[in-house]
Amino acid sequence: MVGLGHAYRRLGVPIVGPTQELPSGGFTYVNRWLLVRDIQAGLLGLTLGQLQAVRRIASQVDLVFATGDTVSQSLAYLSGRPFLSFISPFSALYEGRLRLDFILRAIVRSPRCLALITRDAFTAEDLTRQGFQKVVFGGIPSLDWLIPTEKDLALDPGKPMVALFPGSRLPEAIRNFKVEMGLVQAAVALMGQQVQFRAALVPALMREVATIAQEMGWQYSAGRLSCTLPDGQVAEIRCYDDAFADIIQATTLVIGMAGLAVEQAVALGKPVILIPGEGPQFTYAFAEAQERLLGLNAQTIGTGPATAQTLQDAVGALKKVLDDPIYLETCREQGVRRLGSTGAAERLARMILANLPP
Repeated sequence: MVGLGHAYRRLGVPIVGPTQELPSGGFTYVNRWLLVRDIQAGLLGLTLGQLQAVRRIASQVDLVFATGDTVSQSLAYLSGRPFLSFISPFSALYEGRLRLDFILRAIVRSPRCLALITRDAFTAEDLTRQGFQKVVFGGIPSLDWLIPTEKDLALDPGKPMVALFPGSRLPEAIRNFKVEMGLVQAAVALMGQQVQFRAALVPALMREVATIAQEMGWQYSAGRLSCTLPDGQVAEIRCYDDAFADIIQATTLVIGMAGLAVEQAVALGKPVILIPGEGPQFTYAFAEAQERLLGLNAQTIGTGPATAQTLQDAVGALKKVLDDPIYLETCREQGVRRLGSTGAAERLARMILANLPP
C-alpha cells in the first residue's frame, strides 16, 4: 500500500491493487503539508482503488494480516474478514503511554480482530493495562534477517568502525549522504585516522555515488570514496549496497538519517547519532521522536537541517561516545531490553498459522 511493491514482486507475491510512489513516502505525519502534495498526486484515487481491490478479493480470503497505521488497519476491517492487527509504527516508548486514535481503537476492538500485535513488549504491557484485549508482543521481524554474509569490509581490527545510514528513498537519501560525507571530513580533520567509515547504501543510491563524488569534490573508484583535506589528511568512505547485515553487526556506532535501519541498530545494542536532514522523512521532528523511542542509545544533534556547526557538534559527540566504554556497554544491554531480541518473524508466522481456519 506504500510504494510500488517491488520487494513483494521479487518474492513472487502478487500485488492485487494499484500502487504508486507518493511525494511523502508515507510520512505525512512528519509534515502535514506533504498530505496536500499526496492528494495532488492522486492519493484519494489510489486509496479508493486499494479499497476496491480489497473488497474485490475479500471473498477469496480466509485471514487478513494488516501491518501499519490506521489506513492499513481500516482496509483490513473493511474487508469484512477476520484479521490480525500488527500496529508496527506505534509504540508507547515515545510518550510512556500509547494513545490510539478513535478509529483505530474501534477497529482493534472489533470481534474480527483476532490479535492486537505490538513491536515492543512495553507497548503490549501498556495496551493491556489500558484494557485492550488480545494484545500480543510480536517484535521487529527484520531483525531476524540481519545475518552477516561474511562480506569483506576491509576493516582494520584496531580501529572502531562507524556506519553511515543515509536512508533508502531518493532523492532524500542523496541529500542525506552528502551531509554524512561532510561529517566524515569534519571527523578526520578532528580525529585523524582513528576511525574508519562504512556506508550501507541501497542499490539506487549506490548508482549515484560517482555523480555525488564529482559534485562534492571527492574521488570515487570501486566502492571507495576519498577526499584530501587542506592539511593533507585523507577522508575515506567505503560504500556497499550488499552488506547491510555485515556493516550493522560489525559497527561500533551509527550515524543515522534513516528509520528502520536505525531502530535495527539500537536493537542490536549500537549507539546512534541522529542528524536531521531536509526530509520529507528524516527531519528534526522525526529524529526527535525517534530519540524518544530509542532511549539512551540515541542522541539528536541540532534542531533543524544540518549545518556546518551541526557536523562539528556531531563529531564531538562521536568522539565522546567512542571514548566511553561504560556508555557503549550500557547501549549493548539497553538496546535489547528496549526493542526486544530476534525471533519475531517466526512468532508472527506461527500466529498467522494458528489463526487460519482448519
